[in-house]
Amino acid sequence: MIDTLRDIAPTPAESITLLDLQRMVRATLEGRFAAPLWISAEVSELKLNRSGHCYLNLVEKGANDGAPRAEARAVIWRSAYTTIAAKFASATGATLAAGISILVRVVVTYHEVYGFSLQIVDIDPSFTLGEVERRRRQTIAQLEADGVWDMNHELDLARPTLRIAVVSSRTAAGYQDFMNELRRAPFRYAVTLVESLMQGDAAEASIIAALDYVAEHEEMFDVVAIIRGGGSTSDLALFDSYRIASHVAQFPLPVVTGIGHDKDVSVTDMVAHTMCKTPTAVATLLVELADAEYNAVESLAQQLRDSVVARIANERLRLERGTAELARTSAVALNGWRLTLDNAEQRIHDEARSVLRQTHQRLTAAESIVASASPTRILGLGFAIVRGKDGRAVNIDTIAAGDSLSIEVAEGTIESVVTEKRKK
Repeated sequence: MIDTLRDIAPTPAESITLLDLQRMVRATLEGRFAAPLWISAEVSELKLNRSGHCYLNLVEKGANDGAPRAEARAVIWRSAYTTIAAKFASATGATLAAGISILVRVVVTYHEVYGFSLQIVDIDPSFTLGEVERRRRQTIAQLEADGVWDMNHELDLARPTLRIAVVSSRTAAGYQDFMNELRRAPFRYAVTLVESLMQGDAAEASIIAALDYVAEHEEMFDVVAIIRGGGSTSDLALFDSYRIASHVAQFPLPVVTGIGHDKDVSVTDMVAHTMCKTPTAVATLLVELADAEYNAVESLAQQLRDSVVARIANERLRLERGTAELARTSAVALNGWRLTLDNAEQRIHDEARSVLRQTHQRLTAAESIVASASPTRILGLGFAIVRGKDGRAVNIDTIAAGDSLSIEVAEGTIESVVTEKRKK
C-alpha cells in the first residue's frame, strides 16, 4: 500500500485503488487536523436520532445572495449531546434548531464510505447570542435608513377599536387566552383570525402573507393584533426579521403585538404601534381602550343630560319671569286701555250731550223760526188769508168779479163777494 501522496506515480501501471486513495485522504486530514478546532456556521438541517445521536447539516452562505458557499455534515454523539444541548439552552434559552448560527468545536473526520464530516464536541452559546444581536442591530439600522421606523407609531387608533384582525395560529394557547379575555368584556368585538405559522422555517413567509391579506381588506378592520404564546429565544428571533418588521412598520393599520416574551423586545415590537408582553395583555389593552371610549361617551352623555336639564331649568325660569312680566305689563296695559276707554266713554257722553244740546238749541231756534212763520202768528200781526170757494188761497189772477171769498183773520172768517179787482 502506498503511504504518502509522494509515493503516487502518475502512470497507469502504478495506479492505486479507491480504498487506498480514501485511506490516504483520511490519514492526511487526521494528521493535519489532529486537534479539535472552532468553526462558525449556520445549521440548515437538524435531526435527533432515536438512539440519541444528533445529525446536522452545516452551511455558510454568501453575504449578498444567501447562496451556500460551503456545506458539511456534522454529528453530536449521544454521549456529548445531552451536555452540549443543556449548555446551549441554559445560556440562550433556546434549543439547537435549524436556522441559527453556532460556534462549535469540532473534530475533523473522514470515513472511506461516508466521506467528510465533523464531530461536534463543544459549543460556545455566546456566539449565537451575539449573532442574533448582530442581525437585530442590522435590521434596526436598515429600517431607520428606510425612513419607516415611526410610521406605524404615528397612526391613530380607531374610536372605538372593536374590529380586530388577529395574526396567530388557531391552536396557539396565546390565541385562546386572548379570546377568553375578550369574552369576559362587556363589549361586542368583531374578531377575524388570519391564521399563520408562528415558528419554523415557513413562519416568516406565512406571517407576511397574513399581513398582506389584512392590508388588502383594511376597510374591514380597526387594528391588527400579532400574538404568540411565548417561546424560546431562537423562536422569537423570528420577529427580528427585517421583512416582518418592515411590513409592520409600514402597515396601513395600527399593529399591536403580544408575542409573549418577558425579557427581550423584538424589532417587530419596536416598530409596532403598541407593544404588549403577552396575548392576554393585548386583549386587556383593547378592553381598556373600549372601556375608555365607553366612559368618554358616557361622560359626554352625562354632560348633555346636565346641559339639557340646566337649559330646561333656565328656560322654565325665563318663562316664569316672562309670564310674570307679561301679567304685569298686561295689567298695566289693561289699566291704560281701561282708562282710555273710560276717557273715551266720558268724551262720547260729553260730546253726545254737547251734540244733543246744540241740536236742541237748533231745534228750539227752528221751532222759534217755524213758530214765527206760522199763519196764526202772521194773522195775529194783522194779516189775513183769502181763500176761494174751493178753500184754497187765491191770488188776483185766479179770481174774478162776483166770486165768493173767505177772508180769515185772527179773530175769525169774513165771507165776501168780489166786486172789483185792481192789479198793482
